Amino acid sequence: MAYNGKQQPNFSMEQAMAFAASPAGRQLISMLQKQSGADLSRAQQLAAAGEMDEAKKALSSLLSDPAIQNLLKQYGG
Repeated sequence: MAYNGKQQPNFSMEQAMAFAASPAGRQLISMLQKQSGADLSRAQQLAAAGEMDEAKKALSSLLSDPAIQNLLKQYGG
């Protein structure tokens, strides 16, 4: 997935779960739910079904938000 014009490595499931459990991850999830809970729910359903490319597409507009990008940068994204 492109992020700020750079190719980002894929997260492992363990990394994603660790991030989701971190304070930054919980803050990100809260921000995503407030901005567009329907898009987040759709992305979760797609990811659970193994449709990772479609899940990324569902999140792409949310991830372009400057506040969300800043939060990801704080985590090292």
